[in-house]
Amino acid sequence: MNIVIYLVLIATVLASGSLVFLIRSDDQKLLKLLLAFSGAFLIGISFLILVPEVFSKNARLAGLFVLLGFLIQLVLELITGGAEHGHKHVHEEGEKAAPWLLLIGLCIHAFLEGMPLVSRFAKEVQHSLVLGIVIHNIPISLTLMGLFLHYGCKKTKAFIYLGIFALMTPLGSLAGMEIENNIAASLDLFFTYSMAVVIGIFLHVSTSILFETEEHHRYNIQKFLTVCLGILVAFGVSLLAH
Repeated sequence: MNIVIYLVLIATVLASGSLVFLIRSDDQKLLKLLLAFSGAFLIGISFLILVPEVFSKNARLAGLFVLLGFLIQLVLELITGGAEHGHKHVHEEGEKAAPWLLLIGLCIHAFLEGMPLVSRFAKEVQHSLVLGIVIHNIPISLTLMGLFLHYGCKKTKAFIYLGIFALMTPLGSLAGMEIENNIAASLDLFFTYSMAVVIGIFLHVSTSILFETEEHHRYNIQKFLTVCLGILVAFGVSLLAH
């Protein structure tokens, strides 16, 4: 995996987290639109690129691993409270353990997303996955930074935590490449199944975003158009990938 892609993944998280200082805490409109776009884009690339790639392989258990990814994300949200889709809310001011729990849960989430970024998949598929992660990380990073500051972290410490999160996807990719380079070829299906797990994670996150974008499960025209734009961009990416 190109070092430039790792730098893009890291820089996107840090830059997105910095947006918290430009957006008023009581103005959630931009975050909701970012969430709607990212959710639509994730579900778009999942069905248009990642699902066809995984199910084109001779992997009979691929569907089971998609479900496993869905369930893994469900468990992770017990720790993160839904920060992956921008809906983590704080109910207790004295919730001191929350920054650590939040960071651990999101680091596991990001690490798993990085594992399929290996050479066994075509570059077009890798780049589509990277783009999905980058777009997905924009609202996550914004939400995460806001929560760290809310919990009383100083700016420096909050950026350190955000930096740790930013490193997790590249580290997941490096771990996947280490497995690819040093373990027997009998693990060929490992990466197909790891991609299936990521699809399950993406599907859980994207459907949560799309159903929770509006408080009462209603979409106004602006959010509807944003969702359509996200799907349209995913369709364009899928055409380029093929």
